[in-house]
Amino acid sequence: MSSYEKHGNPGLDAVMKVIGGKWKAQILYSLGDQTRRFGELRRQIGGVSEKMLVLQLRELELEGLVLRRDYQQVPPRVEYRITPLGASLVDALKVLDDWGQRHGGQIGLPPRVMGDE
Repeated sequence: MSSYEKHGNPGLDAVMKVIGGKWKAQILYSLGDQTRRFGELRRQIGGVSEKMLVLQLRELELEGLVLRRDYQQVPPRVEYRITPLGASLVDALKVLDDWGQRHGGQIGLPPRVMGDE
């Protein structure tokens, strides 16, 4: 048995590898059970650059959490939706969101009303 298997939290490590970073969890949460176009997703999340959103979406796609559909049109039309594997994380993200809403003030974050951008 490796040191990694004896110590640490392999399940949590796996989750953090998949949703780590500033935007991946927000992307998955925003997609939820909806299909969204790139611009719609970017507006929904707010504050993410186009370059970073493309990068994070590509990583989520490679990890099997998001599906990308390119309609091969001009102007470009691309839609994203969550896979069943990605959807399996959404309930956990909802719990984390709830925790953040309730306790954010205790860790120095300003209160935020859902939907405010």
